Amino acid sequence: MSNSTLPPRAPGRIALVGAGPGDPDLLTVKALRLIQNARTIVYDRLVSAEIMALASPEAELIYAGKQVSAHHLPQSEINALLVDLARQGRDVVRLKGGDPFVFGRGSEEAEALAAAGVPFEVVPGISSASGCTTYAGIPLTHRGLAQSVRLVTGHAREGEVLEHDWAKLADPNCTLVIYMGLTHLSDIAAKLIAAGLDADTPAAAVENGTTPRQRRVLAPLGGLVQAVAAAGLKPPTLLIIGKVVGLAGVLDWYGATHPEAVTPCPTFPPSS
Repeated sequence: MSNSTLPPRAPGRIALVGAGPGDPDLLTVKALRLIQNARTIVYDRLVSAEIMALASPEAELIYAGKQVSAHHLPQSEINALLVDLARQGRDVVRLKGGDPFVFGRGSEEAEALAAAGVPFEVVPGISSASGCTTYAGIPLTHRGLAQSVRLVTGHAREGEVLEHDWAKLADPNCTLVIYMGLTHLSDIAAKLIAAGLDADTPAAAVENGTTPRQRRVLAPLGGLVQAVAAAGLKPPTLLIIGKVVGLAGVLDWYGATHPEAVTPCPTFPPSS
């Protein structure tokens, strides 16, 4: 049979897998199985070295990391790469930090795969909002302190102003979790305070949460910018603002065994 009469190659399958916030023990059973069995892994900058070490030595590892203003591969090229690999008949694990569908642009990749007729599946991961706060001793909700949680991005497209409904976000009975907010931290704090949120509201910044490199800074919202600058925190850092942060000194189970992850805890107003 000539090559021209060969049936078309069936496309491979893409698994969009959430790697969680960094601690490999937080991987789902399915994510771990896929990572260990994968022959091709396309991974992001936020996937920890400890998790990448779980991949097979025979696996081809393709880096597609992105950070603010420094994309190794633009999103459109990542989409095209996944489609191309699948059309080569390769099964691929697309490994993303946190959860693919929580500020992970996983849905954009899934859209591109669907449009190209490439079969795919999505494996949820523990989000940074859940994992990093828990390892910092901060519950997202607590009776009498926070009845709701809001997850927002602190990143604006290059050259654009960060826009949110600040009046709605300045809710004293809500926990506000801000992804990618370090660059705009000063603006975020100022706008929340101007919208009516008390400058004494407990706030936190957690760098490299759930990993041995975790560092946690606690400060009132009005002093968070200075505290973060003094600690020299770098991305990836998650911001948490709300009364529940006032429990961090009591609930810091991780810091009890990882003193390097703790910075001095200020005295917050009573949390009740």
